[in-house]
Amino acid sequence: MNRRNYQKELEERLACHESRGEVPSLLLHSCCAPCSSYVLEYLSQYFWITVLYYNPNIYPQEEYFHRVKEQQRFIQEFPMVHQAEFIEGRYDTERFYQMAKGMEDFPEGGERCHACYEMRLREAAEYAVRMGISYFTTTLSISPMKDAHILNEIGGRLAKEYGVSYLYSDFKKKNGYLRSTQISKEYGMYRQDYCGCIYSMRERQRQ
Repeated sequence: MNRRNYQKELEERLACHESRGEVPSLLLHSCCAPCSSYVLEYLSQYFWITVLYYNPNIYPQEEYFHRVKEQQRFIQEFPMVHQAEFIEGRYDTERFYQMAKGMEDFPEGGERCHACYEMRLREAAEYAVRMGISYFTTTLSISPMKDAHILNEIGGRLAKEYGVSYLYSDFKKKNGYLRSTQISKEYGMYRQDYCGCIYSMRERQRQ
């Protein structure tokens, strides 16, 4: 089965807005500063971006606050065509553990992770609706470990549910992940060695 070319769809959407002289608003869910780096460099040419840092899955608490500060620092220091704004979501860890109940031992990249993607994208969709923002999307697809098809399926489904447009994308394309590592080095960014939750930390330690 041939999968959709999300990068081509994104480029067509950007070209459409550009041809009309439009600069829409975008609610960008960010998992961490390094993953947001290339995405902000790329999309700030075309959108007014509000970065939502909503990641109640992050463990431990010290790690969470470290990542928040790195995200804020990067947005403040990185030059963008249209400067982004920042919102920190709720660090409601109980919501994450309730979501993960019964899936604690599932492998990384499986159903628990998919449910976590949906939890965070749902929050992004709700913020976009509440703030009157045109689009929402996530930086998660930049990771080589994350399936853009699954992320976009979730995003598209939530877009229909909430009545707000989802920006289909696969940010690892066009060497997006490589560029994110380059920017991270240029800005001396902290790069974590596990996805974020206690379960991914344990799997990394086992490896």
